[in-house]
Amino acid sequence: MNLTDLLGLHPDDASFTQHISALTSAAARDAPVAPEIKSYSDAVYFNYFALGLSVLFSPTDGYKPSAGAKSTDLKTDKLVLDSIYIYNVPTQAGSRKRAAELAFTTYPISPIALVIKPKNDDAEGDAPSRPPQLDVGLDTAGKQFVAALGEPDRKGGGAGPSSGSIGIWCEWSKDGIMVEFGGDEAQGPQAWERGKDAIWKIITLFSPAQ
Repeated sequence: MNLTDLLGLHPDDASFTQHISALTSAAARDAPVAPEIKSYSDAVYFNYFALGLSVLFSPTDGYKPSAGAKSTDLKTDKLVLDSIYIYNVPTQAGSRKRAAELAFTTYPISPIALVIKPKNDDAEGDAPSRPPQLDVGLDTAGKQFVAALGEPDRKGGGAGPSSGSIGIWCEWSKDGIMVEFGGDEAQGPQAWERGKDAIWKIITLFSPAQ
């Protein structure tokens, strides 16, 4: 399915719960996977660690969830899916993970089909060719994202020494896609020179910028 179709749904919507069920089956889990919920007044995170997935719900209609609320305390009809975070846990030697990533496993469905919209705002008036979708596997690297999506609208990271530096990331704002990359290729002073070979670590999907 097109994961971006989940954006704007409530936690109890059938399409969302069916996707969680599909991930549970793909991960060969015998029992339903309950999310860890992190609730704040302006955001509620559902963290499915065993499924390599985290989702951010935004409150609507003036609703302000209480900090630390449990699932039974939430007004789910006042929450809409704002962002989807898909994890690819690095296995290569030397890979570094932030503490917040340590609990996640790899998203169990591969490849992940990212639907790509035709680009129609080229300065020369001729829309550059783009494939209709990018099939992201566990070893898809930076050069493959750029080949399909073009140069990112925003990018950052990679500065500083290899130890403790922030991995490179790219955002295609008009597509609603952000990709963070892992491994040694994504860190350190020469990260952008090596970044074409860096493997994705987290894909974030959100509503495209208008």
